[in-house]
Amino acid sequence: MPNIRTSTDTKVKHADAAFMKLNRNEFTTAFAFTLDFLEMELRGNTSNHNKRTGLIAAQIGRAMGLSDEDIFDLSSYAMLHDNGITHECYNVLSKDGRERLDCTASHCLVGEKNLEAFPFLKRRETVIKYHHESYDGSGPFGMSGDDIPLFSQIIALAEPLEVAYAAGETHEDIIAGIVGDTGSRYSPLLVEAFRNAASAVSFWLSLDSRFLDSEIGRHIPVYTIDIDLKQLLPISAIMSGIIDSKSPFTANHSKGATDKTAVMCDYYGFDAAKKTRMMIAADLHDIRKLAIPNHIIDKPGKLTDPEFSQIKTHAFYTRKVIETVRGFEDIAEWAANHHEKLDGSGYPFGLTADACCFESRLIGCVDIYQALTEDRPYRAGMSHEEACKVLQGMANDGKISREITADMISVFC
Repeated sequence: MPNIRTSTDTKVKHADAAFMKLNRNEFTTAFAFTLDFLEMELRGNTSNHNKRTGLIAAQIGRAMGLSDEDIFDLSSYAMLHDNGITHECYNVLSKDGRERLDCTASHCLVGEKNLEAFPFLKRRETVIKYHHESYDGSGPFGMSGDDIPLFSQIIALAEPLEVAYAAGETHEDIIAGIVGDTGSRYSPLLVEAFRNAASAVSFWLSLDSRFLDSEIGRHIPVYTIDIDLKQLLPISAIMSGIIDSKSPFTANHSKGATDKTAVMCDYYGFDAAKKTRMMIAADLHDIRKLAIPNHIIDKPGKLTDPEFSQIKTHAFYTRKVIETVRGFEDIAEWAANHHEKLDGSGYPFGLTADACCFESRLIGCVDIYQALTEDRPYRAGMSHEEACKVLQGMANDGKISREITADMISVFC
């Protein structure tokens, strides 16, 4: 077994903490930020769709007199309302798919199930399942009137409002469209609350991308929780499933990398807290790939230079998402460095051996092995022996750790 130089040598902290104080707001907005990557492709724009929907919902909820606790949960559900949408990628990206995006029941069902483990203040059943229902019963599940959960009703108004705003519609046209749907899509009380909120100049200014994050901080109450890291594993696993669902060629990539990372953590004798943080990092290492178009991910031939340049951005964005959650600094480090090479030829930072801690090297090696053994549009998955030859060649060239490579070869045989 090699002499392990861990992340403490690179001044990354928190690795041994079994519990952490989790800022729920930071965690939710990081998740929403991840989902917004996907919306860039599916909706053909770069609006902060999920974050802005959460802010709109919070302001409408405030106009309806909801409590701080309810506004926090409402905004969280609103920010995460489209978490099941990767399961619709191939439908949505097909002909007329965008027109069907908000009419499909399947992503509502998947989204509802995905959030079962999420740390809301209070679990509210069926909010995501019914977030496309109409007040008159014409939605995908046929729910009507006040049988539709209030949070679902608010999200059902906030989401198309955000889409219209991002498309550049005028405030007057947006208001007129919503008012015109009173009694059909929306309840009269909900429309009245929206009109009260939207009457303030600040409502519309708050939606500007330049002010969005600060306005989220101003309108949404902050809640923290002392949480066992193991409670975050089901959530990071859900996020990895969302990432992997984008393409059949990555259907098990993050999960496979996480499972193998866990095996290697046991081999190296990491304690339970360190192993958990490593598994979360492996779950989240490919977050940015949600924003890489499927025509690049699924391309059967060689990528062009511009296409490969786009691929190389994903690890940088992975860091930008994860590091927004205080206490996740080490997880961000390990996850973002998975394409770095010890000779400085990796990306996105071009780090060399002295800047790559053992954890980053380990996740990088596991990621390579997992990718090599999976089918890709341009080749079939390699056998263990074939993958090991590639890894050994990279190790011999000074690109990845010789010690970790040798250990993985023996452990995974």
